[in-house]
Amino acid sequence: MKKILALDIGGGTQDILLYDPAKNLENCLQMVLPSPTQLVAAKISKATAAGRPLFLHGEIMGGGASTRAIKKHLAAGLPVVATPQAALTIHDDLARVAKLGIMIDGEEPPGAVPVRLGDIDVAMLKRLLSEAGEELPTDFAVAVQDHGYAPQESNRAFRFRYWGKFMADGGSLSDLFFRSAPSYFTRMKAAQQTLPGALLMDTCSAALLGAMTDERVREAASHHAVAIANIGNQHTFIAIIRKERVEGLLEHHTGSMTAEKIIRYLDRLLTGTLTNSEVLADGGHGSIAPPGRVLPALVAVTGPRRNLLAGKDFYFAAPQGNMMLMGCFGLVAAAKKELISLGGVGAR
Repeated sequence: MKKILALDIGGGTQDILLYDPAKNLENCLQMVLPSPTQLVAAKISKATAAGRPLFLHGEIMGGGASTRAIKKHLAAGLPVVATPQAALTIHDDLARVAKLGIMIDGEEPPGAVPVRLGDIDVAMLKRLLSEAGEELPTDFAVAVQDHGYAPQESNRAFRFRYWGKFMADGGSLSDLFFRSAPSYFTRMKAAQQTLPGALLMDTCSAALLGAMTDERVREAASHHAVAIANIGNQHTFIAIIRKERVEGLLEHHTGSMTAEKIIRYLDRLLTGTLTNSEVLADGGHGSIAPPGRVLPALVAVTGPRRNLLAGKDFYFAAPQGNMMLMGCFGLVAAAKKELISLGGVGAR
């Protein structure tokens, strides 16, 4: 197995692991940096403060902070021009983007501040690795949260149909990664254009596989059901896993959650009574309950906002003692699973 650069692109941070099978994992290069959307938002805010027009180009990327910064720029009465591809970051329906006051055009206007959009900055990665005495490897694994291309419907509902199909197909953890993203996963497609041949995952999927690399979680799941709650900066994802299969799941926005609400949702998911329509009506993405009551041997909690459940009777999973690299550990685990399935050797 060769070196792999694993990139877990979130809403608050981008977590980076240069996995080298010749080293102990603790000695591999690891970084936690501001997410691309946060970095782009900072550039846009500088243009706003300078009172200059904005030109957005590049690829579709995660929104959140960057989209809020664009809207603040418009609210200040300053022009925004965006290429069609970059404009998809704001919304899949370009007519709606235009209604916000953004001009869709491929030409950079005079005097504008150009800001490149994209989830992956290869030039930055090369500089960082070079400073650490490393070269950019040829193998990559990338996780982004992709709601899918849905210009005429709720992207929450569209995204959760993917999870519904995944569960209907058996819920195997090995189905959570791929080399060629479906056409409707436009963020993943953009990532693969930047890093051709990269292994791709959703950030929630990467967190699940990462949590399963925790020795205690892995041991419990090999004999019993476990519940894994990944409380991210933007999204909370809970899954019930037994052996290598997902039996139930829930996705919601972390900003809408409290400790009490998470516990209530978790309890009802475990009893099989939580409905998809209920979560969707509450502003979440949805849920798929198991067919009956589940008594988990372990409830593991992870994610950058895991302290929402601090002091509760849950296990805080931290593979290799590093919770923030959970998604990267999941990406590397996926690459090892793929290598084993192909009959490869050395996937240690």
